[in-house]
Amino acid sequence: MESKRQQKFAGVIQQDLAAIFQREGMSFLPNTLVTITKVRVTPDLAIARVFLSFFNNTNTQQSLQTVKSHASEIRYKLGARIKDQVRVIPQLEFFVDDTNEYVERMDKIFDKISKEDRQKDEE
Repeated sequence: MESKRQQKFAGVIQQDLAAIFQREGMSFLPNTLVTITKVRVTPDLAIARVFLSFFNNTNTQQSLQTVKSHASEIRYKLGARIKDQVRVIPQLEFFVDDTNEYVERMDKIFDKISKEDRQKDEE
């Protein structure tokens, strides 16, 4: 369970990272919309785990590697934005948020089950 402090800090990081990706994300990921779906912060506020979702993109793993390769630059820009609010700028760890893919997969399964049930009822 995250403390209120962790949640508040995660919200600040999420908001500022969203602005960074919106303004400057096109430089290293052209034609891709990156959204920060979730940020989790360790209790000591030293590490921030950032969950990303990529839209208009075919290869999410390659996009994730591109973001990871620019992690120090992103951390620097984040530091410039939040330097007055925190003592230490957290290390950033990036992960793919596959919630949308999971939901789509589950919808397909439910549709398949529903079709099978209708076929059984018709017989």
